[in-house]
Amino acid sequence: MSNAREQIKLLFTNPILLSCIFSWLSAQFLKTMIKLFSRKVHSFKELFELFFWRTGGMPSSHSALVTTLCTTIGFRSGINSDVFILSIGFLLVTVRDAVGVRRASGIQAMFLNKIGQKLSEKGIMDYKPIKEVQGHRPAEVAIGCLLGFFIGLAFSVLK
Repeated sequence: MSNAREQIKLLFTNPILLSCIFSWLSAQFLKTMIKLFSRKVHSFKELFELFFWRTGGMPSSHSALVTTLCTTIGFRSGINSDVFILSIGFLLVTVRDAVGVRRASGIQAMFLNKIGQKLSEKGIMDYKPIKEVQGHRPAEVAIGCLLGFFIGLAFSVLK
């Protein structure tokens, strides 16, 4: 039993895990502050959701997290390690998804909702809106990657 506790303690004190959590929270905090100061938050519930869960916006927390992961693994395991190469692949898929697939599907959902609403208003059909997943603009992903790199660098160099 003691060994299990030690393993759990090692997990939650792992600098790679801590840097990823810090990176995600930092990006979500910045995103929340940007929305708050631009007066786009209208309730405490919305503020809470934005900080802990909502996707999209500046900066990309997904991009920040995977870039931090890549950076800290690169420092700890070396850039020639298999796990670093795996993390690079994960980074590329995540960034591509954030800018491409999720953004495109969000735009499509927005147009489908507009068409559905018009058809519903004309009595042609009943329409229940679909979720509009927010992707990211390239600048939001780039800023997320920069934030993630510098957080990963800080966690790696300032041990």
